[in-house]
Amino acid sequence: MNLPSISGADQSRVVTANSRDSVTTSRPLSKIIGRDEDCDKIIAMLHEKEEHGHHDANSAPCYSVVGIHGIGGSGKSTLAQLVCAREKKDAHFELVMWVHVSQEFGVDAIYMEMFEAATGTSCPQLKNRDTLQAMLEEKLHGKRFLLVLDDVWYNIRDVTQSESLQQILSPLQAGEVGSKILVTSRTEDALLALGATKQRCIPISVLDENVFCNLLMHYALHGVPADHHARRTLGDIGKDIAKKLKGSPLAARIVGGQLHIRQNVEFWRSVLDRDLLNETMGVLWWSYHHLREQVKRCFAFCSIFPRRHLLERHELVKLWVAEGFARLTSEGEDMEDVCQEYFDELVSASFLQLRAKEYPHNSDYYLVHDLLHDLAEKAAGSDCFRIENSLKLQGKYSTVEVPPNVRHIFVPIYDEELITKKICQLDNLRTLMIGSGNSLEDVGEQVLKCMFKRLRKLRVLTIIAKDFIGSDVSSDVLVPACIGQLRHLRYLAFRPRHQAIGRRTILPASFAKLCHMQILDFGWSEKVVFSSCEDICSLVNLRHVIGLGDVDLANIGSLMSLRTMATFDVKRGQGHELKQLGNLNKLRGKLSIKGLEKVESKAEALEANLASKEGLSTLQLSWRWSGEADLEVLAEVLEGLCPPKDLKSLIIQGYNGPRYPSWMRNGGPKHVNHLQLFNCSPQPGPELVGFFAHLRELTIEWCSWDALPDYMEHLTSLQTLHITYCQNIQLLPALPQSLARLDLTGCSKVSLGSCCMERLTSLQTLMISSCKSIQSLPTLPQSIKDFKLGTDSEVLLSSCRTAGDPDWQKIKHIPYVSTGNNMENEKTAMKMGVVQDQKEAKKIFYRHLFQFS
Repeated sequence: MNLPSISGADQSRVVTANSRDSVTTSRPLSKIIGRDEDCDKIIAMLHEKEEHGHHDANSAPCYSVVGIHGIGGSGKSTLAQLVCAREKKDAHFELVMWVHVSQEFGVDAIYMEMFEAATGTSCPQLKNRDTLQAMLEEKLHGKRFLLVLDDVWYNIRDVTQSESLQQILSPLQAGEVGSKILVTSRTEDALLALGATKQRCIPISVLDENVFCNLLMHYALHGVPADHHARRTLGDIGKDIAKKLKGSPLAARIVGGQLHIRQNVEFWRSVLDRDLLNETMGVLWWSYHHLREQVKRCFAFCSIFPRRHLLERHELVKLWVAEGFARLTSEGEDMEDVCQEYFDELVSASFLQLRAKEYPHNSDYYLVHDLLHDLAEKAAGSDCFRIENSLKLQGKYSTVEVPPNVRHIFVPIYDEELITKKICQLDNLRTLMIGSGNSLEDVGEQVLKCMFKRLRKLRVLTIIAKDFIGSDVSSDVLVPACIGQLRHLRYLAFRPRHQAIGRRTILPASFAKLCHMQILDFGWSEKVVFSSCEDICSLVNLRHVIGLGDVDLANIGSLMSLRTMATFDVKRGQGHELKQLGNLNKLRGKLSIKGLEKVESKAEALEANLASKEGLSTLQLSWRWSGEADLEVLAEVLEGLCPPKDLKSLIIQGYNGPRYPSWMRNGGPKHVNHLQLFNCSPQPGPELVGFFAHLRELTIEWCSWDALPDYMEHLTSLQTLHITYCQNIQLLPALPQSLARLDLTGCSKVSLGSCCMERLTSLQTLMISSCKSIQSLPTLPQSIKDFKLGTDSEVLLSSCRTAGDPDWQKIKHIPYVSTGNNMENEKTAMKMGVVQDQKEAKKIFYRHLFQFS
């Protein structure tokens, strides 16, 4: 009914949080612990020179914006104070101004604060805003300033608030080029609204456990006379107190202040026994209170997962949709788009935090900070319940007391007794997520039947099954027919941890009764079969079919809501024709179409209507080898498979037609940035340069060409080129100067002598493996940083020179691949001319071994 729902308990927490002191001064505390690295990073950004040179009031502003964002009480203002203190000392800026904005602010009041900060005198009480703005511009004119806007609140849906923030910035145009604005806020959206770029939005870092303990002890013992023994005893208790505060600087300050009052062991131990987080969580409740009602539900749901559980954006959004958390406000809105907004709001407000990637190609994962996880648990109350992994390991699952009214439950390790005797008794259960942990047990058929018959209100059921390696692969997995009784089920995930070759998952005819089903996720299942294909059209709400294997889904043409279907295999049988794709125009992400050798004409290919599937970003078109294929028919079929205009990645596999289609020249996608040709006979002609205008990555694998196209040099956006097992290619043409990475693998005849490599001034990475014809390397550009050679390459590095002074020490990686045998590595290094004797080889090998570890 869209009614506000703030309980009495919530109101008391809000009052407590709102009454905390505002940070109204740029003067930091006497000592700040653990923020030096963050401070250095921000100051480096503040001192960056702008590219636009002289200031022009009609063009770019004279200032740029750097922002710090994070949850309440995480130390944003303290970090900004440290930056201010450093800047005042360094005198890089003529003026350093500090203005506290807060949630409720007036533009006139902010102008007056800025005037006082700029002049050091009180501002006249003026009623006319234009006069006030003119006075402020006069004081800022021609001066390079640093303005800190502390604690900026921003509601992305409040247009008036956005306009007010822009008005605050208006007088700042009078300053000198190189001026900076440093903003602190709980949300990243506020920083972006004020003009910060993503690269200059800095999330407040989490303090190291030891650093945080030092911070607490500073607040507790600073300036207190105490002997060494007493300090050591109190320090031991302080370490345990610090662990309970979950890394919150605000909590450290509050609790540390309490400890500072009484320096005796009894009092400190009594503090340790108290519910400290509940006493210091007011500021977080205040932030939580300002989330939208549906966003609160989504955040509370996150408490179902274990601490430090890695969350994926797309999976969490699908779960929220299945749970019914999306509230649509206008006709035509998509539930997933709405839940994406909820996710973005939680990320912006730091309730979900992006996990740092170990490697660039890793997926994005998000975490709920431990302190916020406690907040989510309190917000969820008895709705969400999580069984701890340690209980199974200790054999204590039988002692678990499950709340009778719980709606969402997570079981990390499968346990038959726990599920049948306790969980199956929960009449109101909406979500059941069963992980496998280290268990090698199967989810038995009787357990499945028990769940399907008893848990009639389930909306989400996910089961990660055992590792099938070593099991009887000839037996199929038969899903019991009673699954048809789960009439409310929207999300079903049945995922084996590894692929079982030859094993099928068979869904019963009763599955067609699950008309509310939205998401099917079969993970590594090699093959999924519906035993009653003719009835599958009743799953009209099905949006996602996820699986790395073959999901045999017939007659999908009527499933108009379908958004995800990784693979469509064309077959000759009814219900598997290419025309089944014709009306599925909501498909998104990647679509792989296999079995195209069975398509017999351009007209049949046109029935797929690929050009209308505007949500597709990646398209893979695959032909299997057929000795009787009519090559002209292959060309006509590819002509009819014109992709959508906004396609980003195109993969063509096994195509042996005589030419490439006309839509590559005109009428097709114009912004393809990745092209992969795998086992394709025809070589792209020069007329396709227009199609490749935005190409950034080109992969050519197992193609029988004699050479690469001559026009490669004109692919001015190309950054990465992979050539793999193209064994007939002998020479490389001139390559584009934009190229940053070149990989050559298994090209046994190729030579690098003709490609003018020293002209590739952007080339940073060169990888060569199994290219035995390359006896020597040409001159390499100075830009090379990463250089690897396979041990099976007969390259003499002594013949290679870098453009300018040859200095192999600048190259990041050792120029040969480790075989796991130290002696072989040393011999290889000597043979390739990298070193002159075994002693030097051993020295280099171990140096790089330590570097990689």
